[in-house]
Amino acid sequence: MPTASAGTYLFGIVPGDVDVDPDARGVGDPPGTVQLVRHRDIAAMVSEIDVGRPLGRPQDLLAHQRLLDATVTEVPVLPIRFGAVVTGTDAVVDELLAPNHDELLAALREMDGKAQYIVKSRYVEAAVLGEILEEQPEAGRLRAAIRGTSPDATRAERVRLGELITRGIEAKRQADVRTMVAVCEPHSVAMDVREPAHELDAANVALLAETAQERRLVRALEDLARKWDGRVTIRLLGPQAPYDFVTDLRPEG
Repeated sequence: MPTASAGTYLFGIVPGDVDVDPDARGVGDPPGTVQLVRHRDIAAMVSEIDVGRPLGRPQDLLAHQRLLDATVTEVPVLPIRFGAVVTGTDAVVDELLAPNHDELLAALREMDGKAQYIVKSRYVEAAVLGEILEEQPEAGRLRAAIRGTSPDATRAERVRLGELITRGIEAKRQADVRTMVAVCEPHSVAMDVREPAHELDAANVALLAETAQERRLVRALEDLARKWDGRVTIRLLGPQAPYDFVTDLRPEG
Protein backbone atom coordinates (compact mmCIF):
# COMPACT_ATOMS: atom_id res chain seq x y z
CA MET A 1 0.00 0.00 0.00
CA PRO A 2 1.32 3.49 -0.78
CA THR A 3 2.44 5.62 2.14
CA ALA A 4 2.55 9.38 2.54
CA SER A 5 6.15 9.37 1.28
CA ALA A 6 5.73 6.85 -1.54
CA GLY A 7 4.10 7.15 -4.92
CA THR A 8 3.90 5.31 -8.21
CA TYR A 9 5.89 6.73 -11.10
CA LEU A 10 4.51 6.24 -14.63
CA PHE A 11 6.70 5.55 -17.67
CA GLY A 12 4.40 4.39 -20.45
CA ILE A 13 1.66 2.10 -21.70
CA VAL A 14 2.33 -1.32 -23.27
CA PRO A 15 0.24 -4.32 -24.32
CA GLY A 16 -1.08 -6.28 -21.36
CA ASP A 17 0.45 -9.60 -22.42
CA VAL A 18 4.11 -8.52 -22.25
CA ASP A 19 6.61 -9.01 -19.44
CA VAL A 20 9.15 -6.60 -18.01
CA ASP A 21 12.86 -7.26 -17.61
CA PRO A 22 13.37 -8.14 -13.92
CA ASP A 23 16.58 -6.07 -13.93
CA ALA A 24 14.89 -2.93 -15.28
CA ARG A 25 15.15 0.05 -12.94
CA GLY A 26 13.20 3.28 -12.80
CA VAL A 27 13.93 6.78 -11.53
CA GLY A 28 14.81 8.15 -8.11
CA ASP A 29 17.63 7.51 -5.67
CA PRO A 30 17.82 4.60 -5.30
CA PRO A 31 15.88 3.72 -8.49
CA GLY A 32 12.89 1.45 -7.98
CA THR A 33 12.23 -1.83 -9.76
CA VAL A 34 10.07 -1.44 -12.88
CA GLN A 35 6.79 -3.35 -12.71
CA LEU A 36 3.63 -3.70 -14.78
CA VAL A 37 0.17 -2.69 -13.64
CA ARG A 38 -2.27 -4.56 -15.88
CA HIS A 39 -5.86 -3.80 -16.78
CA ARG A 40 -7.61 -5.94 -19.39
CA ASP A 41 -5.57 -5.70 -22.64
CA ILE A 42 -3.11 -2.97 -21.58
CA ALA A 43 -0.57 -2.32 -18.86
CA ALA A 44 1.41 0.58 -17.41
CA MET A 45 5.13 0.42 -16.71
CA VAL A 46 5.66 1.86 -13.24
CA SER A 47 8.07 1.95 -10.33
CA GLU A 48 7.73 3.03 -6.74
CA ILE A 49 9.26 6.39 -5.92
CA ASP A 50 9.95 8.38 -2.77
CA VAL A 51 7.94 11.56 -3.35
CA GLY A 52 9.87 13.30 -0.61
CA ARG A 53 12.95 13.43 -2.82
CA PRO A 54 13.17 15.93 -5.69
CA LEU A 55 12.57 14.47 -9.16
CA GLY A 56 14.07 16.09 -12.18
CA ARG A 57 17.78 15.31 -12.11
CA PRO A 58 19.35 14.71 -15.54
CA GLN A 59 19.89 11.07 -14.61
CA ASP A 60 16.16 10.70 -13.88
CA LEU A 61 15.21 12.00 -17.32
CA LEU A 62 17.80 9.74 -18.92
CA ALA A 63 16.48 6.71 -17.01
CA HIS A 64 12.94 7.55 -18.15
CA GLN A 65 13.98 7.81 -21.80
CA ARG A 66 16.28 4.78 -21.77
CA LEU A 67 13.56 2.51 -20.45
CA LEU A 68 11.05 3.68 -23.06
CA ASP A 69 13.56 3.57 -25.93
CA ALA A 70 14.64 0.05 -24.97
CA THR A 71 11.00 -1.03 -24.78
CA VAL A 72 10.07 0.23 -28.25
CA THR A 73 12.62 -2.12 -29.83
CA GLU A 74 10.59 -5.06 -28.47
CA VAL A 75 6.92 -4.00 -28.21
CA PRO A 76 4.78 -0.93 -28.98
CA VAL A 77 4.86 1.68 -26.22
CA LEU A 78 2.98 4.90 -25.56
CA PRO A 79 5.30 7.20 -23.57
CA ILE A 80 3.98 9.23 -20.66
CA ARG A 81 5.47 12.65 -20.12
CA PHE A 82 8.38 12.70 -17.67
CA GLY A 83 7.41 13.33 -14.05
CA ALA A 84 3.93 11.73 -13.81
CA VAL A 85 3.30 10.30 -10.33
CA VAL A 86 0.10 8.91 -8.75
CA THR A 87 -0.66 7.68 -5.26
CA GLY A 88 -0.46 3.95 -5.98
CA THR A 89 -1.23 1.10 -8.36
CA ASP A 90 -4.98 1.42 -7.78
CA ALA A 91 -4.76 4.99 -9.02
CA VAL A 92 -2.90 3.81 -12.14
CA VAL A 93 -5.92 1.70 -13.04
CA ASP A 94 -8.64 4.09 -11.87
CA GLU A 95 -7.15 7.31 -13.26
CA LEU A 96 -5.38 6.12 -16.43
CA LEU A 97 -5.95 2.58 -17.67
CA ALA A 98 -9.64 2.03 -17.04
CA PRO A 99 -11.00 5.40 -18.30
CA ASN A 100 -8.87 5.29 -21.46
CA HIS A 101 -8.64 1.56 -22.17
CA ASP A 102 -10.12 1.48 -25.66
CA GLU A 103 -8.26 4.56 -26.90
CA LEU A 104 -4.93 3.34 -25.49
CA LEU A 105 -5.38 -0.12 -26.96
CA ALA A 106 -6.17 1.35 -30.38
CA ALA A 107 -3.09 3.59 -30.17
CA LEU A 108 -0.88 0.64 -29.23
CA ARG A 109 -2.12 -1.30 -32.23
CA GLU A 110 -1.43 1.72 -34.44
CA MET A 111 2.13 1.96 -33.08
CA ASP A 112 2.90 -1.75 -33.44
CA GLY A 113 6.12 -2.18 -35.41
CA LYS A 114 6.86 1.55 -35.44
CA ALA A 115 9.33 3.81 -33.66
CA GLN A 116 10.45 7.42 -33.71
CA TYR A 117 13.64 8.56 -35.39
CA ILE A 118 15.19 12.03 -35.20
CA VAL A 119 17.21 13.40 -38.11
CA LYS A 120 19.44 16.30 -37.09
CA SER A 121 21.49 18.27 -39.57
CA ARG A 122 23.70 21.31 -39.14
CA TYR A 123 25.53 23.57 -41.56
CA VAL A 124 29.30 23.60 -41.67
CA GLU A 125 29.82 27.26 -40.80
CA ALA A 126 32.68 28.02 -43.16
CA ALA A 127 30.90 26.33 -46.05
CA VAL A 128 27.53 28.04 -45.64
CA LEU A 129 29.15 31.44 -45.11
CA GLY A 130 31.19 30.90 -48.24
CA GLU A 131 28.04 30.14 -50.21
CA ILE A 132 26.31 33.29 -48.98
CA LEU A 133 29.30 35.53 -49.68
CA GLU A 134 29.58 34.12 -53.20
CA GLU A 135 25.85 34.35 -53.94
CA GLN A 136 25.28 37.80 -52.48
CA PRO A 137 27.64 40.47 -53.85
CA GLU A 138 26.65 42.95 -51.16
CA ALA A 139 27.66 40.51 -48.44
CA GLY A 140 31.00 39.96 -50.12
CA ARG A 141 31.65 43.71 -50.34
CA LEU A 142 30.74 44.24 -46.70
CA ARG A 143 32.98 41.39 -45.61
CA ALA A 144 35.88 42.94 -47.47
CA ALA A 145 35.08 46.42 -46.11
CA ILE A 146 35.18 45.41 -42.44
CA ARG A 147 38.26 43.20 -42.66
CA GLY A 148 40.97 44.64 -40.47
CA THR A 149 38.78 47.45 -39.07
CA SER A 150 37.59 48.04 -35.53
CA PRO A 151 34.02 47.01 -34.62
CA ASP A 152 33.13 50.58 -33.62
CA ALA A 153 34.28 52.07 -36.90
CA THR A 154 32.23 49.66 -39.03
CA ARG A 155 29.28 48.93 -36.74
CA ALA A 156 26.64 49.66 -39.39
CA GLU A 157 28.39 47.47 -41.96
CA ARG A 158 28.67 44.60 -39.49
CA VAL A 159 24.99 44.82 -38.58
CA ARG A 160 24.01 44.79 -42.25
CA LEU A 161 26.30 41.84 -42.96
CA GLY A 162 24.77 39.95 -40.04
CA GLU A 163 21.30 40.56 -41.44
CA LEU A 164 22.31 39.29 -44.87
CA ILE A 165 23.88 36.15 -43.42
CA THR A 166 20.83 35.42 -41.25
CA ARG A 167 18.48 35.81 -44.22
CA GLY A 168 20.76 33.73 -46.39
CA ILE A 169 20.85 30.86 -43.91
CA GLU A 170 17.07 30.98 -43.51
CA ALA A 171 16.56 30.77 -47.27
CA LYS A 172 18.92 27.82 -47.51
CA ARG A 173 17.23 26.16 -44.54
CA GLN A 174 13.81 26.37 -46.20
CA ALA A 175 15.17 24.71 -49.34
CA ASP A 176 17.09 22.06 -47.41
CA VAL A 177 14.07 21.21 -45.25
CA ARG A 178 12.14 20.48 -48.44
CA THR A 179 14.96 18.23 -49.60
CA MET A 180 15.12 16.40 -46.27
CA VAL A 181 11.36 15.86 -46.22
CA ALA A 182 11.45 14.48 -49.76
CA VAL A 183 14.25 12.05 -48.81
CA CYS A 184 12.58 10.83 -45.59
CA GLU A 185 8.94 10.78 -46.62
CA PRO A 186 9.01 7.45 -48.51
CA HIS A 187 10.39 5.75 -45.39
CA SER A 188 8.02 7.21 -42.77
CA VAL A 189 4.34 7.12 -41.85
CA ALA A 190 4.35 10.54 -40.15
CA MET A 191 6.75 13.44 -39.90
CA ASP A 192 7.19 16.56 -37.78
CA VAL A 193 9.55 19.31 -38.95
CA ARG A 194 11.23 20.83 -35.90
CA GLU A 195 12.08 24.48 -35.43
CA PRO A 196 15.82 25.22 -35.47
CA ALA A 197 17.39 25.28 -32.02
CA HIS A 198 20.67 26.78 -33.23
CA GLU A 199 21.46 29.42 -35.83
CA LEU A 200 23.37 26.84 -37.89
CA ASP A 201 20.69 24.13 -37.73
CA ALA A 202 19.68 22.97 -41.20
CA ALA A 203 16.81 20.48 -41.52
CA ASN A 204 15.75 18.71 -38.32
CA VAL A 205 12.79 16.35 -38.43
CA ALA A 206 11.12 13.74 -36.25
CA LEU A 207 9.88 10.66 -38.09
CA LEU A 208 7.48 7.91 -37.18
CA ALA A 209 8.60 4.93 -39.21
CA GLU A 210 8.26 1.20 -39.37
CA THR A 211 11.33 -0.35 -37.79
CA ALA A 212 11.50 -2.72 -40.76
CA GLN A 213 12.21 0.36 -42.90
CA GLU A 214 15.19 1.51 -40.81
CA ARG A 215 17.88 0.24 -43.19
CA ARG A 216 16.23 1.95 -46.15
CA LEU A 217 16.00 5.19 -44.18
CA VAL A 218 19.67 4.92 -43.24
CA ARG A 219 20.70 4.34 -46.86
CA ALA A 220 18.63 7.30 -48.06
CA LEU A 221 20.26 9.57 -45.47
CA GLU A 222 23.71 8.25 -46.34
CA ASP A 223 23.08 9.20 -49.96
CA LEU A 224 22.00 12.68 -48.89
CA ALA A 225 25.03 13.01 -46.60
CA ARG A 226 27.31 12.29 -49.56
CA LYS A 227 25.58 15.00 -51.60
CA TRP A 228 25.90 17.45 -48.72
CA ASP A 229 29.44 16.39 -47.77
CA GLY A 230 31.46 19.33 -46.46
CA ARG A 231 28.36 21.51 -46.32
CA VAL A 232 25.94 19.85 -43.86
CA THR A 233 26.47 17.16 -41.23
CA ILE A 234 23.64 14.66 -40.62
CA ARG A 235 22.89 12.55 -37.53
CA LEU A 236 20.16 9.91 -37.15
CA LEU A 237 18.92 9.16 -33.62
CA GLY A 238 16.70 6.19 -32.83
CA PRO A 239 14.82 4.03 -32.60
CA GLN A 240 13.05 5.94 -29.84
CA ALA A 241 9.65 5.79 -28.20
CA PRO A 242 7.18 7.89 -30.24
CA TYR A 243 7.33 11.00 -28.04
CA ASP A 244 6.36 13.41 -30.84
CA PHE A 245 3.50 11.27 -32.15
CA VAL A 246 1.53 10.32 -29.05
CA THR A 247 -1.02 12.59 -27.43
CA ASP A 248 0.12 13.79 -24.02
CA LEU A 249 -0.93 11.03 -21.62
CA ARG A 250 -1.68 11.76 -18.01
CA PRO A 251 -3.85 10.33 -15.20
CA GLU A 252 -7.33 11.77 -14.91
CA GLY A 253 -7.20 12.18 -11.14
